[in-house]
Amino acid sequence: MRVAVISDIHGNLPALEAVVLKIRHVDAVMCLGDVVNYGPWSDACLELLNRLPGLTLLEGNHEALFLGKEPLGHESPLVQQFYHASFGFFTRRDLIENLPMEAAVGGFLCTHTLDGRKIYKDTDVVPPSDCFIGHTHDAFHVQRHGRQVINPGSVGQNRKRLDMACYAVFDTVTRGVALEQVAYPVSVLLNEMRALDYPPECLSYYQSKL
Repeated sequence: MRVAVISDIHGNLPALEAVVLKIRHVDAVMCLGDVVNYGPWSDACLELLNRLPGLTLLEGNHEALFLGKEPLGHESPLVQQFYHASFGFFTRRDLIENLPMEAAVGGFLCTHTLDGRKIYKDTDVVPPSDCFIGHTHDAFHVQRHGRQVINPGSVGQNRKRLDMACYAVFDTVTRGVALEQVAYPVSVLLNEMRALDYPPECLSYYQSKL
């Protein structure tokens, strides 16, 4: 079985649409969370995901934020600005309630992150098993203490190149993992943010990632 593993879409519909075109021949989709916040299309991204066959959707920290399970005041001022800009367009609470925190596929643990940590390629971590994680928007495939740790990167907020959407394809038979990326029309995202009067700080942050 071929499984697309995606994470950190962050309300970026053009990026998600580009990835969906690339993964249309997979058997299932594992989304590691953070579908919402930042971009202006949290609703539309959730609705598109839920039309995909074999979807497993996990809760990320931004779903928890939108549900009021985590305090906004603990976030950075920039994240708070993005929240206030994007949350006003959010109506599909029903699609993020009661999501699981983890799932398993092909012998891999799938979760948004481990112990709430920000895990990067060079982070020393002791994983409980082979795992797919998201959260840091940093695509990598490393070995830690004899186990694989794989981050597919961010679909909607690639912090190295905002115009590239990242994802992974996992073959559960061979256990092979391919880290992939695809270009998308980032100008559509930026123009929509301008049209919706996103704060200049939010636009400047995204433009700095081009």
